[in-house]
Amino acid sequence: MPASGVSAAAIAARLTALGLPAHLEEHDRSWSVEAEVPESLPAESWREVLEVVAEADRFGLLATSLNGRTLWAAVRKAVPTTGDVGGPSHQR
Repeated sequence: MPASGVSAAAIAARLTALGLPAHLEEHDRSWSVEAEVPESLPAESWREVLEVVAEADRFGLLATSLNGRTLWAAVRKAVPTTGDVGGPSHQR
């Protein structure tokens, strides 16, 4: 598993250890982690949860009256640094 996948898996494991069972999914350009957040999550637990998701490249909380609260985090996959990346105008 690439380093980005390892990082995302670590985030998922830490959220699960905090009582928020998380699932990991691979996408073309990133890994995503999602966990349902119960209404009963103690205020003191939020600091720990935020410390965990802050390790991701992006994170957020989706809250709806129909589906409750879903915490998400995204870890970008590494971009190749050599060769033809996206054609001549995109080389690095």
